Amino acid sequence: MATSAPAALRKTALNAMHRRSGAKMVDFGGWDMPVEYSGLIAEHMAVRTGVGLFDVSHMGDIQLRGPDSLAAVQNFSMNDASKLQVGQAQYSAMLYPNGTFVDDVIVHKLGENDYLIVINAGTREKDYQWIRTQSQKFHHCHVSDYSDYYTQLAIQGPRAAETLAKLTNVDLSTIKNYWFTWGTVCGLHNTLIARTGYTGEDGFEIYVPSDEATSERVWNEVLEAGKEFGIIPCGLGARNTLRLESAMALYGHEISETINVFEAGLGRYAKLEKGPFVGSEALEKITADGGPQRKLVGLEMIERGIARDGYPVLDANGVKIGEVTSGSPSPFLKKNIALAYVPVEVAQVDGEVAVEIRGNAVKARIVPTPFYRRPKKQA
Repeated sequence: MATSAPAALRKTALNAMHRRSGAKMVDFGGWDMPVEYSGLIAEHMAVRTGVGLFDVSHMGDIQLRGPDSLAAVQNFSMNDASKLQVGQAQYSAMLYPNGTFVDDVIVHKLGENDYLIVINAGTREKDYQWIRTQSQKFHHCHVSDYSDYYTQLAIQGPRAAETLAKLTNVDLSTIKNYWFTWGTVCGLHNTLIARTGYTGEDGFEIYVPSDEATSERVWNEVLEAGKEFGIIPCGLGARNTLRLESAMALYGHEISETINVFEAGLGRYAKLEKGPFVGSEALEKITADGGPQRKLVGLEMIERGIARDGYPVLDANGVKIGEVTSGSPSPFLKKNIALAYVPVEVAQVDGEVAVEIRGNAVKARIVPTPFYRRPKKQA
């Protein structure tokens, strides 16, 4: 019987340049993406101590416009978008009716009755269809998928602002965290510049036209501007270890269709007081029933061993009580760290559990998260 050929991997406009640059490429959520260039540790450390550049064009961009756009966003996302000012963004999530995750998102208020929802790469099609379906009852709301129109670059690290400042007419000091503006970048007018990222560092994400020539020119100009600060191109491997140190959720790991908002420790973003939204009834019931039964915690390995994604978490008797969602050596902290779900009664800071690594119970301590916080700027 004939078998269908595997679907071709999608490519960003910078794909050819990544390959010319010698990047190691992997299949990430159906995309052919660079996992590393010079090495994960070097790239991670560049972002923590200087500046790094990421191609994150695989992320999705969904725009909602029209008089009903706010009502639609309020219905399918759990944070309160009515609090946003024009030029402000917020972390949020879209939930199923049972209170588990469709995806986490960032909602940007572009203007009155105009919102941009940035969604994850691996769930792009599912998310777009979910937003369209949930918005159908709002007749004066137009939903558009602009994901392929933009190359999205993340300039991240303590020297990110100094790097981008060379390339723009915008005073970057006026853009607060989770705010954005439009300005000229590398000669391109009306470029969206957002002070957002997924690394736990200061940084910016810029959106430029997705044709190959423009994308490569901007990429190279950013690398040139950051040269004095030690900028290097970075892959998804470093992006993952950076977000893990900062205890940022990754879909399919810390959040999924089987994990609810309170378990994931993201209840502070679920604004039940704003009124009903998809999933709010289930969250209210979880609260009324005494809260979640399990909780996401940070683990630091006490004994030698690396807790990897999916490894069992054991109690003192060697009984499985949970599972590691993300785990890795921490390049900056020089420790082996992990995030894991454990029963609420076990989830006490400084408590001890074990992680099963190749058949051995390896001791770990429950520690506060995030593992890493960027230093406050000196006045």
